[in-house]
Amino acid sequence: MSTEKIKLSAQQIYDKLIDEDKILQLTGQIRFYLGDVDIIVKQKDVVGNIIQEWLQGWLDKRKIEYAPSQNTQMPPDFFLDKADRTKNLLEVKAFNRNASPGFDIADFRMYSEEIIAKPYMLDTDYLIFGYDMSDEGVVTIKDLWLKKVWEITRRMEGWAINLQVKQGVVHKIRPGVWYSNKAGNIPMFRCLEDFVSAIEETVYQNPKTHHDAATWKRNFLQAYEKHYGVKIKIPRWSDIEDTYPLPVKKKKAQ
Repeated sequence: MSTEKIKLSAQQIYDKLIDEDKILQLTGQIRFYLGDVDIIVKQKDVVGNIIQEWLQGWLDKRKIEYAPSQNTQMPPDFFLDKADRTKNLLEVKAFNRNASPGFDIADFRMYSEEIIAKPYMLDTDYLIFGYDMSDEGVVTIKDLWLKKVWEITRRMEGWAINLQVKQGVVHKIRPGVWYSNKAGNIPMFRCLEDFVSAIEETVYQNPKTHHDAATWKRNFLQAYEKHYGVKIKIPRWSDIEDTYPLPVKKKKAQ
């Protein structure tokens, strides 16, 4: 029996899930047993983590090469090229398709430091499962996306990037609703450069990182050029923020 693993890109994994496994047509359940009691789990808040574990089992069963990341705080979840861990990076996310995406991208401060230390992390592919669970505990995958980080993030009121902010303290980078075309939906970033511009502006805005703002952009540009061998131009946030309009607030009736 062959134990040789096949090397696939994130796009090939996405295509295999959609076209070969027909994941959007499958159904499943989460079962738990302890002693002689066996139940079907009906709590929706556990499904996301289970799907991430399921994908690792799927990679094993399909004999697809990967190495799991040891750093659970930062993307990626999987290195799809074990010999070169600077490319073919895969992050797995899942959310209840009947609600807005509730997952985190990463801790803002750690992420702003990490993309200078490892600029290739910006090229991570995000495999995102939009799931549903019925009252009987039947799980289905309603949508599956493969996106780059700038394709699922946006600005917010008062900040250049969408954040979890508690009592004025910045915590996590949060996604936008990238699949919605509703009027008033804040658009996602158009490109890597605009996303990095928003990160730089937020480094400046955030009291916890403000002291890094003077050198952050220079350090990032140097790290990016050193790794990729090309220069990248990052626009000023003030020059592009009008490209990403916020919803117009309705005036209260007098």
